[in-house]
Amino acid sequence: MVGYLNMQRLRRQRFTVAGLGLAAMALFVAACGSSSSGGGGSSGSGLSGTLNGSGSTFQLTFQQTAIQSFKSVQSGMTVNYGGGGSGKGRTDLASNVVQYAGSDTAPIPSEEVASFKGKTVLYFPVIIGPITVSYNVPGIKSGLKLDAPTIADIFQAKITKWNDPKIASQNPGMKLPSTTITIARRSDSSGTTQNFSEFLVEGAPGVWKLGSDSTINWPATSRGGNANGGVAQIVKTTTGAVGYVDYADAKASGLTWASVKNKDGQYVAPSTQSATEAANNVTMKPDLTFSAIWQAGSGSYPITYQSWDLVYQKQSSTNTTKMLKAYIGYLLGDGQKLLPELGYAPLPSSMDQQAKAQLSKIGT
Repeated sequence: MVGYLNMQRLRRQRFTVAGLGLAAMALFVAACGSSSSGGGGSSGSGLSGTLNGSGSTFQLTFQQTAIQSFKSVQSGMTVNYGGGGSGKGRTDLASNVVQYAGSDTAPIPSEEVASFKGKTVLYFPVIIGPITVSYNVPGIKSGLKLDAPTIADIFQAKITKWNDPKIASQNPGMKLPSTTITIARRSDSSGTTQNFSEFLVEGAPGVWKLGSDSTINWPATSRGGNANGGVAQIVKTTTGAVGYVDYADAKASGLTWASVKNKDGQYVAPSTQSATEAANNVTMKPDLTFSAIWQAGSGSYPITYQSWDLVYQKQSSTNTTKMLKAYIGYLLGDGQKLLPELGYAPLPSSMDQQAKAQLSKIGT
């Protein structure tokens, strides 16, 4: 696992290294000039201690970058974040292995609720981003269009060749090869899987038969990869492969992705802008849970999903409370400025303000 994370860090440095020096200096200046926990996450000056988090690999690049920059705000704190998938993050939080969990699924699935032993969990949305339908098709470097029913049949292995009439009808004039399709999917419990399959439930009702969950009973011919990076690697190295990969990892791996037909009938490419448009149309519940999947809007990307950091409302100590408020507050404040460069979309302003207001609920 450590080796994998190191590889991820090295692979993503080209997105972060160039701007981190200036960003860190700017954040330091901002932190010195502000005492607002919402703006810079500086609640409680001179904090000392360690916070541990795990879970969502969708958040991994953001967490790694934010942790580095946060050092300029709270140099005495150490924050660690390991991936492993949303399911692992929730399990680690329930087992008190970590103080916060990255999860692309909220609220906590019903089958997991008992493991939290009645404790109140707070949901802090931190990022929005697209899930790409990335492909490796000979001769097709851009421009592929797919609708939800076609994507459903591809991932159910009912469409097995790239020149299938259902694909060809949406791509007139494109010379599609007869290459066999290889399905690349997650092998671990994953919020990316949960949200991708939810898109297929909503966008292809009656066509998609495999349901929506963090794990799916995929066709036997499919190939599983660990985390978003593992799926990206399968797509990149396998001729004919198609997989669902978050936008940041797809960009980092140099993948090619399809434009997907949205709820308004428009084919839209994944981007931070099209993800933001989808997020602007969500209805957020009082506990700050919501879904950006299959939202209305002509420019909305239909496979836009979201990720939360989960923390217990009641903490074991005042110091842990202060550290969580400082770090989560930073992610919701100056940390949001890091997102576009990394391939994520910042939270809509109204959503971000509600999340900042909820920080006051964390206590002992």
